Amino acid sequence: MELNKAVKSWVDEMAALCKPDNIVLIDGSKEQADKLRAEAEKTGEMMKLNQEKLPGCYLHRTDPNDVARVEGRTFICTSKKEDAGPTNNWMAPDEMKALLRGIYDGSMKGRTMYVIPYSMGAVGSEFSKIGIELTDSIYVVLNMIIMTRVGEAVVKQLGDSPEFIKGLHSKAQLDPEKRYIVHFPEENTIMSVNSGYGGNVLLGKKCFALRIASFLGKNEGWMAEHMLILGVQNPKGEVKYIAGAFPSACGKTNLAMLIPPKKYRDMGYKTWCVGDDIAWIRLGEDGRLWAVNPEFGFFGVAPGTNEKSNPNALAATRTNTIFTNVALNLDDNTVWWEGLDKNPPKHSLDWKGNPWDPDSGVKGAHPNSRFTAPAVNCPCISPEFENPKGVPLSAIIFGGRRAKTAPLVYEALDWEHGVYVGSAMASETTAAATGQVGVVRRDPMAMLPFCGYHMGDYFGHWIEMGKKIKNPPKIFNVNWFRLDDEGHFAWPGFGDNLRVLNWILDRCEGKADAVKTPIGYVPKPEDIDLDGTNVTLETMKDILSVDPALWLEDTASVRELYKKLGDKLPKELAKQLDDLEARLKA
Repeated sequence: MELNKAVKSWVDEMAALCKPDNIVLIDGSKEQADKLRAEAEKTGEMMKLNQEKLPGCYLHRTDPNDVARVEGRTFICTSKKEDAGPTNNWMAPDEMKALLRGIYDGSMKGRTMYVIPYSMGAVGSEFSKIGIELTDSIYVVLNMIIMTRVGEAVVKQLGDSPEFIKGLHSKAQLDPEKRYIVHFPEENTIMSVNSGYGGNVLLGKKCFALRIASFLGKNEGWMAEHMLILGVQNPKGEVKYIAGAFPSACGKTNLAMLIPPKKYRDMGYKTWCVGDDIAWIRLGEDGRLWAVNPEFGFFGVAPGTNEKSNPNALAATRTNTIFTNVALNLDDNTVWWEGLDKNPPKHSLDWKGNPWDPDSGVKGAHPNSRFTAPAVNCPCISPEFENPKGVPLSAIIFGGRRAKTAPLVYEALDWEHGVYVGSAMASETTAAATGQVGVVRRDPMAMLPFCGYHMGDYFGHWIEMGKKIKNPPKIFNVNWFRLDDEGHFAWPGFGDNLRVLNWILDRCEGKADAVKTPIGYVPKPEDIDLDGTNVTLETMKDILSVDPALWLEDTASVRELYKKLGDKLPKELAKQLDDLEARLKA
């Protein structure tokens, strides 16, 4: 397996800077991965779990100062500050490189530099892009083998091309004061230093697949989106695909791996997970949008994942999975986290490796603890998961968490209005997120922390794409979190969300009716099937209602966001906001 000239020359340059003791090329073979696992076990970087109950599974603990993405230390370095936009941190590329060079200098002394050739997307697909990540962490290597397609086929696919995404990662000293996750979109380069946490160091994930890819997509005429991809198969065997963007804590993974209610399973409905987090979307020859999941695995949040909330995600973690920052059950050498079940292990270590007492009031697993699991483990993984052409989208869904404002579901008036709906996406904070409850946080298209360029230009790219799509998917907004007057969730959520998806897909095929309101098309209450739920028609009327006063209040905070974007805000969106206000006042 021979690296091409461009890759070799870059590897040599980075090795001269980081000064590792040796360099190992990752070939994707089981033999090499087994050797690395054994080595990581020897150094204590990873712990082998009970191989009867969790075959191929390991536990890893990060440094307690290094447990999540660090938005304050994540930068987009473009030659012009305005291209990064007001919602990203920016530094001039030369200044940032000088700063980073000082930190990387000699950072791998006494360590090995691993060279990981990987493909985002099926190798050889017109959607796919190739990256090379250099790292001094075996944990990163083994995670990348799960999360991406790694090894010889990738090197062959790259051939002599100098077109690859460069990624340099070093744990260095794990110094939080010198921790940086930096993107140079104009140079296809990512640099991450002083972190060992997955979201900052698995450079194929948010760094490449969203921040760099969104910039590439704008320039090349496609879209990189923070979206799940779900297939819904009806009793006739027809499968329709939906992509959906949700801010965190809004049920995205649960929807991606939805299990139909028993009534629907008995009728022959099935659901298929194509992807749980990221979608790369291109215009097909048939004038429709086609989407692939560029990833190969799931990097999921463990707490709250259980047999009831997401049995498919839990099943995916039972073999060949790496668990990070969860509790260790010492009685049988398995793992545990809050929300897994009601039986916390009596004899255990917490996520930091300290003896843990479930009655202490301290959490056993870190709230952002993770599992990295192969997608093929998921019982509902789509047969189209590896299809290089992707799947055609019937609908795009935006979602949020709103107690009263947004109805359970509504359809945008057209593509441009749909882009407005996505740009105005918001979530109300829950107690888990901050001390304050009910604060509205805008997260347009769930891309605010992940867009590799100016958010106004990003909206503009959506508008431009809309002009090219002959057969665009319809755009919808959902809100599973509407509260009743007692403060309880009025909609059961989880598998019952299929009832809403069915209305959405019927709308896409002209089979369902709707009522036109100032915000878009809302279902007739009787058109959402409630058979087998505890939801009454009265409740359904209530959660489909639109209160113009609340919506007018909401448009004020959309104006605040739009103001930030200055003259880069597409005039089409400014007009959509004005038109919405006029309709609400009328």
